[in-house]
Amino acid sequence: MQTAASRFDTLDTLRGLAVVWMTLFHFCFDLNQFGYWTQNFYTDPFWTWQRSAIVSLFLFCAGLSQAVALAQGQTAQRFWRRWAQVAGCAVLVTAGSYVMYPQSFIYFGVLHGIALMLLVVRYTAGWGRGLWWAGAAAIAMPLIAVQAFKTPALADVANLANLAEIFNSKALNWLGLITRKPTTEDYVPLLPWLGVVWWGVATGQWVLAQYPDGLKASVRGTAPLAWMGRWSLSWYMLHQPVIIGVLMGLAAFKKF
Repeated sequence: MQTAASRFDTLDTLRGLAVVWMTLFHFCFDLNQFGYWTQNFYTDPFWTWQRSAIVSLFLFCAGLSQAVALAQGQTAQRFWRRWAQVAGCAVLVTAGSYVMYPQSFIYFGVLHGIALMLLVVRYTAGWGRGLWWAGAAAIAMPLIAVQAFKTPALADVANLANLAEIFNSKALNWLGLITRKPTTEDYVPLLPWLGVVWWGVATGQWVLAQYPDGLKASVRGTAPLAWMGRWSLSWYMLHQPVIIGVLMGLAAFKKF
């Protein structure tokens, strides 16, 4: 078991920051859902950019974590145990979101994406500096695909219009090569987000090689964030039921 001294406090703190930001974002989203204020979380750049930043921070930290785990010689058993936890929680998110939002339930959200990306990273972490290029390609591919799908000359020659519809279908839209966003409350496809994870792995490997203790440094006053970062999966699964439960309780109380 890791002792407090062997914790990677910088990494835990980054994850904790993502957790706090996510919780505040979801609290605001839930206030909107319960009618306490009116915001458009689906099109307003103030909210959509925040969502992208939060997801990016989570996935970057996931990449950093994999770099640390691999450097420590993570066993296959430990990897698969952690992977099963993430995948199991993804299934629970799908089930819970179907109850809340049957028309837009989450079938490939952040946990679904992380589960798949962990598998890819497990077998590509040895690419070294190539991870930077792979990450850039993963981020660029959806943009290139959309441009190709929407270019009339290419669409006519290669029949890309039909191909675009195939990639837009639920069977393949988890890849991310889409021309329209699916109707779902959370959507984190393989592309471009795998690129962020690959960059996290590459950054972690570089930091560990150049500054072996760089991710272990702790900053005064960040202990609460580091603690939350160590329990990020549990917090992720519990924060929304708690917030929604409290708001439902307040709504019921107001009726009396």
